[in-house]
Amino acid sequence: MPSLETIQVFQSLNSSPHAQLEQSASLGDGVVAALWNNRHDSQDYHAPTHHTLSCYIGGGTGTYRRDQPDRKGAPDKLCVLPAGHQSSWVINGDIRLAHLYISPEQFALNCVTLLDREPREMALREDTFLDDPLQAERFHRLIRMNWNEPGERLQTSSLAHELLAHVVLNQVGLREGLKLKGGLAPHLRRQLVEFIELNLAEPLSLGQLAGMCALSEYHFARMFRESFGLPPHQYLLARRMNRARELLRTTRLAFGEVALECGFASASHFSNTFKQAMGATPGTYRLAFQ
Repeated sequence: MPSLETIQVFQSLNSSPHAQLEQSASLGDGVVAALWNNRHDSQDYHAPTHHTLSCYIGGGTGTYRRDQPDRKGAPDKLCVLPAGHQSSWVINGDIRLAHLYISPEQFALNCVTLLDREPREMALREDTFLDDPLQAERFHRLIRMNWNEPGERLQTSSLAHELLAHVVLNQVGLREGLKLKGGLAPHLRRQLVEFIELNLAEPLSLGQLAGMCALSEYHFARMFRESFGLPPHQYLLARRMNRARELLRTTRLAFGEVALECGFASASHFSNTFKQAMGATPGTYRLAFQ
């Protein structure tokens, strides 16, 4: 998951004498949440490496972008700021806003799993002062939770995934003028996704996956990253963690059985990996959803 030091939008606000951070938390899976209040400020964002989703929780009626001075914010307005964008903001009066910072790797994974498209084909559309009551309601639920309570923080992760999935399904479009080179053919990519999903419990190797595509391990790893936006081992781990969360929420399988279903040789290895990814043990995660 990204560290706060690498999240440019967070650091820009954090360095302002006017902005105050109410709380922040890493929610796992490359997503970080933050709740801010600010007043009489200006902010410039220069090509951040992460995506930002924001919701105006309160105030914001005097907030506008310098390139769109006639459009003002308001409570429940949302902004979608893709990685690499440029924007300058003026904040007149008070504002309280919630942010989700999303790593490019997590965005890439959602493009694959939700859209069945190569991430490099897709672009997140920038949007300012968007009206989306469902998304605004999710943000309000998010900030009502205590992010420092492990049980609730795990539920915030589910909300964050709902927010991200909604954006990917509704605001991601084909990148214009892009000619793809160097990635895997679409039929190979689909075969890999299906094979990995059906064999999450198996000890998959790079050579095994490369053999499916008649490629050397070196060329396969490079082409896989081109197509999926992340290396094979990171993609496989993400899918195993997703399967583990599903089993912990919906079954009463013992932790050792969940570990085996998700390709881990022991419950202790699974528990350590799960805690590193999610910030809590499998037992704490399961209790949060009972």
